[in-house]
Amino acid sequence: MSNPESNPPAKPRRVNQAVYNAELRRLQTELVAMQEWVRESGARIVVIFEGRDAAGKGSAIKRVTEFLNPRIARIVALPVPTERERGQWYFQRYIEHLPSTGEIVLMDRSWYNRAGVEHVMGYCTPDEYRRFLHQAPLFERMLIEDGILLVKYWFSVSDHEQEARFRSRLKDPMRRWKLSGTDLFSITKWVDYSRAKDEMFVHTDLPEAPWWVVESEDKRAARLNMISHLLSIVPYEHREPPTVTIPKRPVAADYERPPRELNRPVPDYAATLARPEPTKPKPKSKNSKKTKSKHKKTGTKAQADQALTLAP
Repeated sequence: MSNPESNPPAKPRRVNQAVYNAELRRLQTELVAMQEWVRESGARIVVIFEGRDAAGKGSAIKRVTEFLNPRIARIVALPVPTERERGQWYFQRYIEHLPSTGEIVLMDRSWYNRAGVEHVMGYCTPDEYRRFLHQAPLFERMLIEDGILLVKYWFSVSDHEQEARFRSRLKDPMRRWKLSGTDLFSITKWVDYSRAKDEMFVHTDLPEAPWWVVESEDKRAARLNMISHLLSIVPYEHREPPTVTIPKRPVAADYERPPRELNRPVPDYAATLARPEPTKPKPKSKNSKKTKSKHKKTGTKAQADQALTLAP
């Protein structure tokens, strides 16, 4: 039986960049409003991001938190457990990172490491794996009963797109660090990871905390879809921020700044950069103004129509 993730439907047309930027900005504005409600109401939210390597989890988290207060919205991305942590109850090291009142925690991978990479790579025993599948639903129900809103996202990507993204990272010195030996094993163990994901869903897709699948062949669409969905299931209300008045600066009559020569300035590296050569404007034809105006109107209408289809 073939894996649906390795045989996805036809690749969707990529979301237009201008439409994406406008809609992302709108959604991020709503995230700020949600944050204010979380702070005032004392809500506690945990959002779990799981999925294939290179499926776009990290970039989605980055867009969610871009304009949020890091004291309210925290990212948790735990490293390999220490020797002491290996001797603890498996869920123990995650408990200390759970949110307090008025906090949002976004987990870039979570306790589901045990159902995925640890199980597939043999980092845990069969008994530890079976115990996790039994205890995870119990643990999550305890969190929910205590008032935590738990949201779980699985980012799905095809094998062809995953490999393309791996090769892109390999050529990019800014992102090469994202490739590890374990990541590359996800190519040779694709089917094993598929079976592990299917088994994980069977045991942990709870009515109180279901798995929401984010199709991420198009990263732009995946981010918009995920953020829009999160906003739709958090029962936030718009709260007006407190009015702030900027005071007048008093005159510093009894202060004199020390001479700048006493400071150790950072060298002005920017001044050594060559300025780009000015480009010569292209000659305008007689009909250029009329054609430009026509294209501008057509593009604006097309973007507006596209934005309407993306609105949550």
